[in-house]
Formats: sequence, C-alpha cells, structure tokens
Amino acid sequence: MHGTERRLLEAIDRLSTGFAGLHWNFEKDRHSHELISRWLGEPDEDVMVCVFKGKLIDEPFHRQDFYFFNFAWQNSYDALSNGSDSHITVNEGDCYIGQPYSGYALKGKRNEDMIIVGVLIRRNVFFKEYISTLSQGGAMFRFFLDPERRPFSDAALHFPIGRDSCIWSLLETMIIEYAYKNEYTQKVLKPLVLVLCMFLAKKLRELDISHVNKSLAEQIVIYIHNESQLCSLHGIARYFGYHPNYISALLRKETGKTFSEILLSARMEKANLLLSNTELTNEEIAEMLGYSSTSNFYKAYRLYYGKTPRGKNNR
Repeated sequence: MHGTERRLLEAIDRLSTGFAGLHWNFEKDRHSHELISRWLGEPDEDVMVCVFKGKLIDEPFHRQDFYFFNFAWQNSYDALSNGSDSHITVNEGDCYIGQPYSGYALKGKRNEDMIIVGVLIRRNVFFKEYISTLSQGGAMFRFFLDPERRPFSDAALHFPIGRDSCIWSLLETMIIEYAYKNEYTQKVLKPLVLVLCMFLAKKLRELDISHVNKSLAEQIVIYIHNESQLCSLHGIARYFGYHPNYISALLRKETGKTFSEILLSARMEKANLLLSNTELTNEEIAEMLGYSSTSNFYKAYRLYYGKTPRGKNNR
C-alpha cells in the first residue's frame, strides 16, 4: 500500500469516527413542524467534509439549511426523499446533491461497510462565492437557485460518476485536507469546492443534453441556454458544423424564433433568477450575462419585461 493510499484510508477512518459527534441538532420548524438540521461544521467553517462508514445507517427524515454533495464511495445506500415518501438507491460511484431545505434521510443496512462522503457548503457562501462562476451551468445553475424560490423544495440531483473521473481524486484531496485540518484548510477547500462543482456541472450536462432523440434545433437551443454569456451565431455554426445562415433558418422554422430572440430569452431568464435570488449587483449580473455595459443590460431588460431590473440588490 502506497503512503498516499494509507493516508487516505486513515483520513476516512478519522472522519468516520467523528461522524456521530458532529453538531447534529435536529429541531422542529415552527411552521412545518418538520425536523431541521442546522450547519454541522464549526462556526468559523464555510465548507466541511464528513464521512459515514458502517453497515447500518438510519437517519430520521429531515431538512437542512446547507447544500450537500454526497458520494457513494463504497457500497450502495438508500436515500429517503421527496416528502419522506420516496426511496432511491444511491449506487457505489453515484453522486446525490441536495438543496437547502430539501428533505432527505440516509438509510441502509448492508453486510459490508458503506462509505458515504459528504461535502457540505453554507448556503450564503455558495451564493456569494460560487453562483457567478456556475451561471453557465444550465440545469445545475437552475437547481442551485431553486431553494430560494421554493424554500421547502423536494428537489435533488442523483447521477452516476465514472470511476475514471478526476472527481474522485479531487475528493481524496479534500478528505485528507479536512481530516488533518489546520488554519489554511478553509482557504484550500473553498476553491476545491468550485472545481468540484464545475466538474459535476460538466458531468450533469453530459447526461442532461444527450443528443439521443433530440433534433438539431433542440440541441442548438440547449446550447444557447448553456452558453448564453459568450454565445454567437457564428460560434454555434462552428460548434455544430453548419453555415450560420442554415442555423438561423432552422431555428426560425423549428422554434418560430430568431437566434437573437432565443438568446435574449435565455439571458433574461437567468437575469430574473439572479435578481430575485442573489445579492449580486446589476453591474455584476450584466457582466455575467455577457453584456458589454450595464446600460445595455438595462435596455434589454426593460424592452423584454417592460420594467427596469429590480431585485434584492436594489431595493
């Protein structure tokens, strides 16, 4: 056994030993009367890594006030979700992502040890530090903003990750770093979380926009929504291998809209999500959406919605 592998196994054992001693503080929500789990890390932590290792786990159904990324590191386990009435099996190598306040519970009884690795992120930190970079993430971006629009969401993402993915080596680094944490650990983990999110968004996009049974026009519309910041007709033509005039005519024929109209719709949808659900300024949102100036963003928004951009950031 190599030294790195031994250190990883020791880190997993170290974190799993401390799993039961985390800040488990289930309390009843005064409105829904459901159990709520608050931040499990230390008060000065924005990111944490936890590990469950064992043959039996039986959590109560609850909701939590943070994002979590659970990875079935070894063996499968069950997740109770969607209002405590839906069981899914998370197979070895799968990722299960939960929004703040999405209901779930880890369940499982196996003959061999289950190892579940969790990466937890404070909600306010996620919006402040990661949402800007992930704004081009398509389905992942919308998923991350959902809990702000629907505080008691039942949404979760569950998908497989190939064992050849570098996501696993990235997780190994995070496990070891957190198991032997020091004053630099948060500074190390926070950029690693961003990289992790980007790889997961990429994987989700590969699964989500499979070209099977999708027409060329549908593929192009998905591409526009995912790449709205830097999207251009000529860029789309190069990507799909067609002449710009053909792409333009195809979109008009199949969707009834021009390329510019589809691009504007994609940008305005993201603008509304960001204005309603984040503290980003209008200037920051304009830049994220690909506008050369804030005034151009204002004009586009006003023409599209008949009003100026308004959100938490300018109330």
